[in-house]
Amino acid sequence: MSKLNIVLFGPPGAGKGTQSAFLIQRYGLVHLSTGDLLRGEIKEETELGIAAKELMDRGDLVPDHIVIGMIRNKIEAHLDAQGFIFDGFPRTQAQAEALDEMLNAKSEPIVAMLALEVPEEELVKRLLGRGETSGRTDDSNESIIRNRIREYEKKTAPLRGYYQAQGKFKGIDGVGSLADITDRLVKAIG
Repeated sequence: MSKLNIVLFGPPGAGKGTQSAFLIQRYGLVHLSTGDLLRGEIKEETELGIAAKELMDRGDLVPDHIVIGMIRNKIEAHLDAQGFIFDGFPRTQAQAEALDEMLNAKSEPIVAMLALEVPEEELVKRLLGRGETSGRTDDSNESIIRNRIREYEKKTAPLRGYYQAQGKFKGIDGVGSLADITDRLVKAIG
């Protein structure tokens, strides 16, 4: 049986982390979140973590070669997985091409790119709310949040076309109850 490799896509605050938890449990997937990988490096105060924290605190993205290396290591550590859910990765066409190359070499391509679509004002509201409880500095400042959303739109939104050309892009309404959003995702997976 081929692996269920899914890219879960959406701007900061769209609910990728929350929804990926449901999909992981339902399908037995391994969660690959660049945010979690980076926060782990930051917590450990590694050289990578310190550099990544400086970039993230400004709302900037971490360079491709660092992220791709972390993803490759995680995939190699879970060769027996049912599949992977990529959360926050790829963020650029270069990353998408590198991911395709890595997975196609194993004959385990991306099956679908599921994009959670949420209006900007709702994203800002969600992230400011999360910032009140999470302690994340990048979630407590509205100008940094809006910069992150702009960065997403500028650098990441073009991936829609990349996955549309492969017939793998599926837009999902990311507003509503958690159960409704999960149901939409499950239907899109098939």
